[in-house]
Amino acid sequence: MIRQRAENAVKVLILLAIGGMAGAAAFTHVHDLTVAHGQPNWIGWANAVAVELMAIYLGLEIRSRRRNGRPVGFVGVLLVAFSLLSLAAQVAEAEPTVWGWIVAAVPSLAFLALVKVVLSSAPAAPVGADDEDLAAVDEPEPEPVTADPEPVREPVVYTRVPTPPRLGPSAVLPPLGVVHPSRAGVAGGAR
Repeated sequence: MIRQRAENAVKVLILLAIGGMAGAAAFTHVHDLTVAHGQPNWIGWANAVAVELMAIYLGLEIRSRRRNGRPVGFVGVLLVAFSLLSLAAQVAEAEPTVWGWIVAAVPSLAFLALVKVVLSSAPAAPVGADDEDLAAVDEPEPEPVTADPEPVREPVVYTRVPTPPRLGPSAVLPPLGVVHPSRAGVAGGAR
């Protein structure tokens, strides 16, 4: 537990050092390039803030959209565009050699890699969290399972159906078409 906290603290310090230095270099290059092309000093800083922080914001937006199952295509295109703007500013300010371009691109690439690593990692546990709290962070709470209620059944009411009288051997029915003498008045009967 103490080892994990120490590792997390070292990670945060490294993250702040790399992020601070790479961000400062990227901000400075965007600022200097803007001013070198005729813009006032304050617009140079505004461009630097817009380009660099927009990349961070778009990374956070992509993470949020993925978590909520929303599409990330357009936001991803914007992230690539702002990242390329930052990288172009780094390279434009460099000495015009291959090594000059590579060295100038390092802060921007490090900054973007850092943003990617931070945004793609799982959320950190709160400081002072117990093992139980860590387990709660990693595993989502199970949703309560509710069984469908038994369908309400109407009570079955049985009614007694009268049974026909039993006919004995003396009760023989006449063949079809023959009219019984007691029923001579029935239509269709013979007189």
